[in-house]
Order: sequence, then C-alpha cells, then structure tokens
Amino acid sequence: MMQENEKPPAQARSEAGPALAFLADAAACLRFYSRLPVPVLPFEAAPHAMPDFSRVVRALPLAGAAIGLVGALAFLVASGLGFGPYLAACAALAAILATTGVFHEDGLADTADGLWGGSTPERRLEIMRDSRIGSYGAAALTLDLMIRVGLIAALAGRMSALATALAIVTAGAVSRTVGLMPFLLLTPARSDGASHAAGRPTAAAFATTAVGSALISFLLLLPAGFGLLAIVLALLLAAGGGAGVSRIARAKIGGHTGDIAGAAQQVGEIAFLAGLTALTPLSQAALAAS
Repeated sequence: MMQENEKPPAQARSEAGPALAFLADAAACLRFYSRLPVPVLPFEAAPHAMPDFSRVVRALPLAGAAIGLVGALAFLVASGLGFGPYLAACAALAAILATTGVFHEDGLADTADGLWGGSTPERRLEIMRDSRIGSYGAAALTLDLMIRVGLIAALAGRMSALATALAIVTAGAVSRTVGLMPFLLLTPARSDGASHAAGRPTAAAFATTAVGSALISFLLLLPAGFGLLAIVLALLLAAGGGAGVSRIARAKIGGHTGDIAGAAQQVGEIAFLAGLTALTPLSQAALAAS
C-alpha cells in the first residue's frame, strides 16, 4: 500500500523528466541483470520491484555495456600484467560471471537440458525448472565457456588490448538486446514464472534498444579499428542467433521462458564475437609470430 506522500511509479517517472527516467530504467536493468551494488536513486519510485520490461529495456544497452565493462577492465588488467590473450580472456569471463551471478549461463544450461532432455513440451518445461544440471546442460555450458574464451583470445591476437576490451563492452550491450528477442517473437510458455511477470517489450521499446545497441557498436568499434563489414556481420549474426533460439523454443515448448532468454543472450554474445573475429584479419605481429 502506498503512503500518503508516495506517488504512483508512472507519475514519479513523469515528474523526474525523461533523462532521469532513463537513468532509473538503466538502474533497474542493472539490478535485474547483475549483482552490482546499484544505489537507490532519489527519483526512483519502486527500485526493488520487478522491472516493467515493456519500458525499461530501452536502457538495456547501457546496462549491458556496464556489465561488459567489468569484464573489459579485468581483461586489460590481466593483459597489462603480461598474462597473455588466453588467461586475459579467462579473467574477463570470470569477472562477467561474478558480476551476473552466472545468470544467463544458468538459463542456457536449463534450456539445453529441457529442450533436448524431454519428449513433450510439458516434460521439457518441467526439466527446465529443475535446478539440477544434466548431461545436455553440462555439455552446453562447457562449450559456451570454451568458445567465449577462445573468441576473446582470438580477437586479442588480432587487435590491441584496448580494442578487444571495447569488443567485450559492446558484446555485453548487443547480446542482452538479443536476449529480448524471444520475448518479442514468442508468447510465454507458462502462465506463471518470471518471464510471464516481466511482461513483453513493446515494439517501440525494442526498436529503441536495438538502435541503441547498434549505435554503441559503431561508436566504440569503428574508432578502435574494426571494419564496418565486421561490425555489420557481427550484428546480423547476433540477431540471427536470437531468432534461431526463438524458433527452436517455439517448436519445442511453444513459447519463451526466462531460461530461453538467457540462452538467446549467450548465443547472441558468441555470434557477435564470432562475426567480429571472422572479418578481422590477423595483425602483422601475429603473422610474424606464426
């Protein structure tokens, strides 16, 4: 129940102004997607409530970039200490996992176990709710971590440490946008659960999110030395990954869940980094070393 002087969330956002409302949405996204200690902003109406995904996702690229920044800083520190591309990539991924609480990876593992471990939609959904990890989930999670480390290390062998760090930041923004695609393309597979309660992003909110992710990609990666074609390919592959996960989910369980969104985010991140790596040539130093 609201106190006498407490304003409804919509009214509070309106009085805060568009810029402050956007910051409140970014804070809400950071709290939902990470374990970062986000302070309560004085103009937030309900800071610890479930975010309204029909609106707050417009700030998701900024929140995703902030999560990626944690991994990027870990990568730069490890590179500066001379640990080499592989260990620096491991440091980046470890920092991201600690920041998110393995949020998306858990969804990927549950998705793999459920979609391929059950023979009916009902059984698949039941398996996805089981917190225990099975063979499909373990295999998917192992491959996921190996591929992400490998791609970051491969980029580090082709680009400067700073350019690789900016790619990690950008992947954080783009992949979390991709994670919204199942919400946009599918209806909830259950009548309860977090994905049902979160609501569906409006087409306008998702378009704002997609444009924001693309702008972050071009603004950060073009000056860092990545080619235009590499960035465009990375964005297209990431979107294709989200669409592919959504199509599989529709066929297997008839809709989306929070786990499906997590799987889409992970596939989107891998696809984005793969696109950058595919069209980024080896540096002269790397060619000389080979």
